[in-house]
Amino acid sequence: MLIPCLNEEAAIQSVVESVLALGAPVIVIDDGSDDRTPEIVAALPVTLLRHSERHGKGEALRHGFREALRQGYDAVLTMDGDGQHQASDIPHIVAAAAKYPQHIVIGARLLDRAQQPRGRRRANAVADWGISWACAQPIADTQSGQRWYPRAALDLVDLPAENFVFEAAILIAASREKKLGVVSVPIASRYNGEFRLSHFNPVGDVTRITFYTIGRIFHYGDIMASRRRSHAAPIIVSDRSGG
Repeated sequence: MLIPCLNEEAAIQSVVESVLALGAPVIVIDDGSDDRTPEIVAALPVTLLRHSERHGKGEALRHGFREALRQGYDAVLTMDGDGQHQASDIPHIVAAAAKYPQHIVIGARLLDRAQQPRGRRRANAVADWGISWACAQPIADTQSGQRWYPRAALDLVDLPAENFVFEAAILIAASREKKLGVVSVPIASRYNGEFRLSHFNPVGDVTRITFYTIGRIFHYGDIMASRRRSHAAPIIVSDRSGG
């Protein structure tokens, strides 16, 4: 399990402990927090990777991928450190990964969508539309940070993309170059309660993702054929058990 985090002192302990309760090994990547996050994580039985300054989510994930490969893992499951993902969804994602081994599995925020802020929902819809086109396959939630990455996706660790663009870049390159599929397991949106404001900027980050995605669409060619393929029905594991 990889958990990138930045200033998550309010939630990080409960997030990590909920994963540890499942018996899963945990790697936490602290991206230059200036609160108590590193201190809290250091007291837990996990691998803690620390950045002395902020490098963005892309570099945090890249660092985590490399460490997971160094430790001999052939796949990783990522989730954010702010408490918006639930450890209870992990077994459903793992079950789907077992059934679909050559796929990235995404915990897609398809349940209780009314909790998601309207502006964020619109930004995600734009990203889903464009990234699915670039991937030449439909993806139900391209912005969710709760994902299963098989080894073929981990091999893309050196993709030249930063911050939140990195997650889009992995999806696109895995789809186009590694021929991986994408499966979605429905999870709930969790935005209410004690969560801090998201580090994701619906304007700035979506703009960067959009420009990157447009470039990839033209890079791979077959533009209209890719557009048509992106409009098929996405694979949704609706029973949340991998079936």
